[in-house]
Amino acid sequence: MTSRCVVVGGGPAGMMAGLLLARQGVDVTVLEKHGDFLRDFRGDTVHPSTLRIIEELGMIDEFLRIPHSKVSTITVQTPAGPTVFADFARIRGTHPYIAFMPQWDVLDFLARKGRELDTFRLLQKAEATGVVREGDRVRGVRAVTPDGPLEVRADLVLAADGRHSAMRRSVGLPVSASAAPMDVLWFRLSREPGETMSFLHTGPGFVLVTIDRGEYWQIAYVIPQGAYETVRAEGLDRLHADVASVHGPFAARLGREITDWDHVKLLSVRVDRLRTWHRPGLLCIGDAAHAMSPAGGVGINLAVQDAVAAARMLGPVLRAGRTPDRRELAAVQRRRSLPVRAVQTAQVHMLADLYPKDRRTTVERPLAARVVRRFPFLTRWTAQFIGVGLRPEHVD
Repeated sequence: MTSRCVVVGGGPAGMMAGLLLARQGVDVTVLEKHGDFLRDFRGDTVHPSTLRIIEELGMIDEFLRIPHSKVSTITVQTPAGPTVFADFARIRGTHPYIAFMPQWDVLDFLARKGRELDTFRLLQKAEATGVVREGDRVRGVRAVTPDGPLEVRADLVLAADGRHSAMRRSVGLPVSASAAPMDVLWFRLSREPGETMSFLHTGPGFVLVTIDRGEYWQIAYVIPQGAYETVRAEGLDRLHADVASVHGPFAARLGREITDWDHVKLLSVRVDRLRTWHRPGLLCIGDAAHAMSPAGGVGINLAVQDAVAAARMLGPVLRAGRTPDRRELAAVQRRRSLPVRAVQTAQVHMLADLYPKDRRTTVERPLAARVVRRFPFLTRWTAQFIGVGLRPEHVD
């Protein structure tokens, strides 16, 4: 099989890049290893900058018919009291909020819009395992499918296959890793009608993030990096007690709904980035280029922004029938490196004291919360940084 561009990975970066390139008339094949997009506890935040991209594509009214909830402020609750950390209502734009929308619905929407175009092809249950080379140049990918091996030849491979990218391993791209400040245990609890919660709470040895999903709460129980085995040894009773200490009505629901560790999913947080995102014929974007902490859900925003930049900068080259050269691939990395570095610096250093250091200590007065409490005007800046980011991208 041949295609002008093959995109590896059907996540936010891959699906957005495939759709945008196909809209430019570039023949695109997207390879997704799963048969559907139904994965629980994926990042489900749609930031103002992503909503603006959807609006620029003329799809916003249809997109917002997907069931979702809106968050206009992020409030941090510590023993020192509540602090509004980010106020999205104060940023400019027609969508000054974060939309919490199941990622599978977002990906289904992008896939459906892509399939409306003759230049878009999505192959599911097709797991890319390595690249096709000619000399030092990547000329496509090899994949396994239920029907047997598949080889897709292309002028450009866009690797959007996540933080454990097989594509970046196959071409030997070196990774620079930073110490992540936490790990996360995800689970869900049913939600009572009208029940409200602050977004983030601190406690002894944990931080709790609660996301309103309408019928249920998606809950992140944040623990010190590498402490999962300690948490399991302490038992579910400790987890139940910690969560109930934040919101008493959770106690009965925990006893009914979280009865086994199988109900709790571990996310081992990884923060890293490639020193070089490209090889001749291949470019990494999204988590394949830079794995982020889940803090603020900004990894999805950065992945979408990468896709928009790559499609805008490389689409005309591919449409002209030419393979992007090293200089053109490097230009995409230069364009996106500043936002990535800024967010990772904030996650690893500036927000490090927001997360627990051990299983005994309570985070009482994190520096970021103290600064924002003293200078409330900064809530607009933090919302801009989280929701829009540095160097936001546009479709055209």
